[in-house]
Amino acid sequence: MNDHETPIAQLRQLVCEFVNARDWQQFHSPKNLSMALAIEAAELMEHFQWISMDESRQVKDESAKQAAVGEELADVIAYALALANVLNLDVTETLIKKMQKNETKYPADEFLGNYGSHSSPTKNPSN
Repeated sequence: MNDHETPIAQLRQLVCEFVNARDWQQFHSPKNLSMALAIEAAELMEHFQWISMDESRQVKDESAKQAAVGEELADVIAYALALANVLNLDVTETLIKKMQKNETKYPADEFLGNYGSHSSPTKNPSN
């Protein structure tokens, strides 16, 4: 299985089967899942705490670090998919709508190479 061959529905089903096999759906309220997702995101961030942007970009070149970051990212994705399952959200539809909203909020011609608020884009010196 890889990203090019695996539909999101199959990943959602994988998470669902894992949860159901352990009878964990009773604990999977939107509140609990969103909190767990935030905790896992914080664990992901720990891998990048106190290192420079350049060092963070080098993680992909160090297999042990990449694997550790990948495990945390997998936890984030699993909780996000579990939350989508509980709330019956279509991930693809939801993401497309959000990206369309972002296109309007951050027009490419205005934010090309910049970040910041709509009223005051800022040049990012560390790209």
